[in-house]
Amino acid sequence: MAFLKDVSLSAIIAGFVTVLVGFTSSAVIVFQAAQALGASSAEIASWMWALGLGMGLTCIVLSLRYRVPVVTAWSTPGAAMLITSAEGVSMPEAIAAFVVCGVLMALCGFTGWFERAMNRIPISIASGMLAGVLLRFGLDVFTAMQTQFVMVFAMFCTYLVLRRTLPCYATVAALVLGIIIASIQGLLQMDSIQWSLAMPVFTRPQFSVRSLMGVALPLFAVTMASQNVPGVAVIRASGYSVPISPLIGWTGTTTVLLAPFGGFAYNLAAITAAICMGREAHEDPDRRYVAAIAAGVFYLIVGIFGAAVTSVFAAFPPELVLAIAGLALLGTIGNGLAAALRHETEREPALITFLVTASGATLFGIGSAFWGLIAGALAIAILQIKQPSINRT
Repeated sequence: MAFLKDVSLSAIIAGFVTVLVGFTSSAVIVFQAAQALGASSAEIASWMWALGLGMGLTCIVLSLRYRVPVVTAWSTPGAAMLITSAEGVSMPEAIAAFVVCGVLMALCGFTGWFERAMNRIPISIASGMLAGVLLRFGLDVFTAMQTQFVMVFAMFCTYLVLRRTLPCYATVAALVLGIIIASIQGLLQMDSIQWSLAMPVFTRPQFSVRSLMGVALPLFAVTMASQNVPGVAVIRASGYSVPISPLIGWTGTTTVLLAPFGGFAYNLAAITAAICMGREAHEDPDRRYVAAIAAGVFYLIVGIFGAAVTSVFAAFPPELVLAIAGLALLGTIGNGLAAALRHETEREPALITFLVTASGATLFGIGSAFWGLIAGALAIAILQIKQPSINRT
């Protein structure tokens, strides 16, 4: 019954926006990854079923268990890696690599190795990384005005007005207004939507040294570094205290269980998680977990209908998606910058973390969020080295 008391419209909308942003921003990469492995239409639909089911269940169960907004996602960098690195690997071999990747993630999680490493990251550095990751989404609000000024500017003004009067519903009102204007302008492509249920397709894993070395290990490395590291940083920077080890462990276990159906890698979300953890989800941080549960429900719906639901999200004009994502994250970006720059002794390392992360630079196939943390840690280590005392006689 306590959960029902915590339910709010703003949290449900935040959950919907989370799924909207997640799917519209990277679903096409998952489709391309499946196609690169020679997947049929039925197998691609099975991938979407497995991914929706896995993300939905982990969001719901973990958020209910810890009463914290725990948002999971598929590994977008991992999917991108599959497109370029899985050449010559058969689908059964790739499935085996997914299983091994899940085992490695579960091992790092349940043993506590990953959490012990993350506990060494200062809040200022984590906050700087969070702000850097989300900066592009804030800028996209104003970039979108270049092509759809009327719609995006109206959404922006509505958001500002309601931030003063009804702050919990500012993002909701902006989204509704955006949909109405897009419909009037004929920007919604609803005619192309075709509903169909997805059926899981089981593929028996076929282990090989080629797939383990060329797919499993790189997929594990890029998922942990580019997804789980910033995912944990977002949780910490948002002020939530939750044991990280079981979160990583259960996402790895979910990967093992659903890999034969196309669930290639699950991890903690970063950008979409920030939507559920911001004040737009609810003014009370203790009630924001409902947003992650709502996202989980929407993910389950996506899984049931498979690839067909992706066409629903694709029906929204890209400017609307960019605008609503940016508006939903404005508060989180501001809080991240404030926390990053709060302490003078850590201000410069946090700023370096922010700049490196915001640059979008990629090295060795690992995204800028990881390198931002490395740069910040290096800066704080060098700048805080104690100078040797000199005895003067």
